[in-house]
Amino acid sequence: MAHAEMPAMLTVAVACSPARGAAEECGVVLPAGATLIDALRASGVLERHPHIDLSRQAVGIWGRIRALDTPLKDGDRVEIYRPLQVDPKEARRRRQRLQQDGATCSPRR
Repeated sequence: MAHAEMPAMLTVAVACSPARGAAEECGVVLPAGATLIDALRASGVLERHPHIDLSRQAVGIWGRIRALDTPLKDGDRVEIYRPLQVDPKEARRRRQRLQQDGATCSPRR
């Protein structure tokens, strides 16, 4: 069985949410063998959003945290993750308390 040839160029998407309620995604074309950090630099996202600190923020591919030197594949989606402001479990507890405090609903049928 012959191995598929690696493309000379890769097309990847770079996505981030620089602030709450904002999202940005752009496509970049990179040479084969490019890494996650190469995609971030090529996208210009680090220059557009200087508050992004890769020493403190996680990055990944398709929702899975990866190292900056991870090689990319054609079609990958590189993502920069913002730190959580509130623990998800605590946020769920707060929503439940608000619902209980303001609940004036009739029972479901």
